[in-house]
Amino acid sequence: MRGLAVVVMIQCHVFNSFVRLDLREGGPYVLSQFVGGMAAPLFLFMAGMTFAFQLESLERREPNRWRRWRISLRRAAYILSIAFLFRFTNWVASLPHADVDEITKVDILNCMGVGMAAVSLAALFEFKGRARFAVLAGLAIAAAAPIMASLAWGGTPAIVQEYLVPGPGRPRFPFFPCASYVAFGLAAGAIVKRTAADRLDRLMQWSVAIGFALVFTAQYFSNIPYSVYPHSDFWKDSPALILIRVGIMLLMMVGAYLWTEFCMGTGWSWMLCFGKTSLMVYWVHVMLVYGDVAKPLKRALSIPQTALATLLVMLSMVALAAAWLWWKARRAESRSVGKHALPVSGG
Repeated sequence: MRGLAVVVMIQCHVFNSFVRLDLREGGPYVLSQFVGGMAAPLFLFMAGMTFAFQLESLERREPNRWRRWRISLRRAAYILSIAFLFRFTNWVASLPHADVDEITKVDILNCMGVGMAAVSLAALFEFKGRARFAVLAGLAIAAAAPIMASLAWGGTPAIVQEYLVPGPGRPRFPFFPCASYVAFGLAAGAIVKRTAADRLDRLMQWSVAIGFALVFTAQYFSNIPYSVYPHSDFWKDSPALILIRVGIMLLMMVGAYLWTEFCMGTGWSWMLCFGKTSLMVYWVHVMLVYGDVAKPLKRALSIPQTALATLLVMLSMVALAAAWLWWKARRAESRSVGKHALPVSGG
């Protein structure tokens, strides 16, 4: 699932950076950005799932719930520190034309870190309570998003607004509603982790049913001509959009399960390479696509040229991911050999 998110993200960013301005009203560009809108929710959802796996492991090692919470908060702080490091490297790469605002820009990693810090309270609960808390937290964040966005934020510092709510000029990754994806991912991850291997098929059947129910029910209510919210923007803060995307991600989870269980062989997989190196690929491709190295191509290519550029960027990132995993495997192998080598005793 994470590898698929990387593919969706790369095509979205390449088209966004390279397509000529006069071609941005056409179908291919609009489609690329529409599909690309699923990348960030997928990354946040998967962050919640892996966070759930970590909490499950932490529960077995650490009986004290308050210590579990502090450890979970440190994990969220770690992600947030990576977010600031990512922004700093982008700022350095933009020198001498760098803008200091680049460092404080709220990107997906910032939202991921803050969202994980908020849902880290799940560490205080056992499995069932953790799953219930995550679902309720996701619903609460999604439901509160239109209310939070409609509040008067005029006297609030811009950076606080950018972290909390969408708005003109800052529709990036605010806590309301994007952190709800982390919470829903945490709920899904907790359930998947506790499901026995012989019952995974049944869980996937339920995921299909719940996924379709969420998509069609949320879509139905989004088309009703009246709303409980005085102001709501479907593409920015609508709870309906959140639930539609969560439903789609549950269906994608089932697709990923079926592919890895019954279709994919045991050999090398470029999609798994992307999934295992998603942070590195995200980091490098953003600097490549949006950095000064690609300046002659920005907003200068036709649709076919951009499609070719997308393929080239994709292939280069696959090569980078495969090389990185190969190097890590060789390094781990050499360490293992050195660790188990018996010293030669004298005498």
